Amino acid sequence: MVKMLKAGFYTSIQDLGRFHHRSQGIPVSGAMDSYAVTHLNKLLENEENAAVLEITITGPTLEFTEDTYIAFGGAEFDVQLNGIPVKDHKIHKIGKGDVLSYGTLIKGYRGYLAIKGGFKTDEILGSRSWFKPVTTKGSFLKNDKIPYTPETLFSPLLSEVTLKSHLLDKELTVYKGPEFDQLSAEQQGRLFSKGFTIAKENNRMAYQLNELLEAHQLSMLTSATLPGTVQLTPAGKLIILMKDGQTTGGYTRALQLSEESIHILAQKKTGDTITFKLI
Repeated sequence: MVKMLKAGFYTSIQDLGRFHHRSQGIPVSGAMDSYAVTHLNKLLENEENAAVLEITITGPTLEFTEDTYIAFGGAEFDVQLNGIPVKDHKIHKIGKGDVLSYGTLIKGYRGYLAIKGGFKTDEILGSRSWFKPVTTKGSFLKNDKIPYTPETLFSPLLSEVTLKSHLLDKELTVYKGPEFDQLSAEQQGRLFSKGFTIAKENNRMAYQLNELLEAHQLSMLTSATLPGTVQLTPAGKLIILMKDGQTTGGYTRALQLSEESIHILAQKKTGDTITFKLI
């Protein structure tokens, strides 16, 4: 077990997502920055979909009750193991009673902690990702105890990796959305001519942007949406759906983020700036 001595603000269990249930209105969920999660699980030689902790803004303090191995990455935090600073994207051997503590957020927004074999919380509809009301535990960890399988004999092929960081990237590559051609020339031009600022309304469901496009009276039937769909409201507000976003919507779908751009946006916080590049 991992004992949550301190939970942090928005710490949750996530894997790569809950697929094949969108027709019932159930979001994909899963790690916002799946690029970071995939590489941490590869480093630990876990299954690709092994569950991890997603850590946002302020990290937890954790006590391990059994021997194991861990690796952490994504956003850059000041992390200490038993009071000693430790490095990200590196395998760390954990002994019974060891305490891992997250300090100051240095760069990015969401960090990830992977453990050998993955965290063994309940699997619901093919995923361990927490999303209320699908999962009974709610959305975020508090004073929980998280199960894992003890490991003492692991001999990793690699002890650490160096990854290309996207924490400071600002350019989001996008495709035209289904209703892009219905936008005016002025609206289309504004999307790519200047930057946008992340509004205070941002979470796992969606990111809003502060700057407005020209208001419009376009109408459409409620249609399918995906993580990364950029919606345009009649008032000109841009809303980018994320991993817990709804599966359908009635707003104009102006753009669709590439998978890489979802990872980049997942590491942005209020006040950060982004630009769109059409591909």
